Amino acid sequence: MKKLHADKKIPQIINLPRHLGIIMDGNGRWAKLRGKRRIFGHEAGVLKAKEIVENSVRLEIEALTLYAFSSENWKRPAKEINGLMRLFERTIKKYTGLLIENNVRFKQVGNKDMLPKSLIRKLEQMEAITSENTGLKLTLAIAYGSRQDIVKGILKIIDDVDDGRINKNQIDELTLSNRLSFSDLPDLDLIIRTSGETRVSNFMLWEMAYSEIHFTETLWPSFEDQEFFEILESYSQSERRFGSVEKETELKKA
Repeated sequence: MKKLHADKKIPQIINLPRHLGIIMDGNGRWAKLRGKRRIFGHEAGVLKAKEIVENSVRLEIEALTLYAFSSENWKRPAKEINGLMRLFERTIKKYTGLLIENNVRFKQVGNKDMLPKSLIRKLEQMEAITSENTGLKLTLAIAYGSRQDIVKGILKIIDDVDDGRINKNQIDELTLSNRLSFSDLPDLDLIIRTSGETRVSNFMLWEMAYSEIHFTETLWPSFEDQEFFEILESYSQSERRFGSVEKETELKKA
């Protein structure tokens, strides 16, 4: 497996997000518009995810999290779920070499216990094989829900207090942050959601506290490089104040 081609034109964007999260939505509608089954849209969505990973590597973004399957998605028809699980397995098998060659570290977050054992094995193998890589930190959220993750974090704190490892008076925001699935990554700087939906769907609620959010009407398989780069460029020009006011010099009128 060769490294990513260096001849692809990548814009120079000065202020990139350290941690980018993408809610990849619209695969089913994309397929329906073409008279195809939903799985056809999911397969196209995988190819789009590969492109985004490639672009993130080239741009030297520190961390990319892709929301692939939420805890609520188990409510979908069994046939679609089974097709998705098989697609996840094929995707991991196909692209493990690409991640290794490009120094990408892979991690899955979410409730592994809900997943097929064969998929769990492949996920854990990919995590182990790429664990020493130092490039892009790629996280795939499968069977993930942020509320559930926060509850698990709180239960860990309770156990630590009961066992005397921490004092309840020491509990602060960092105490919980360190017990969540994304404790090894910076908080989200930018979230992109495709398909025209304007909600965050239980995605990284704790970690998105100060993130910019960009909603686009584009269905995920149709999300092209130009739009991706334009969103990043717009982000690079935004002023993130984290609750503070604008700089005094910017408030003064000429």
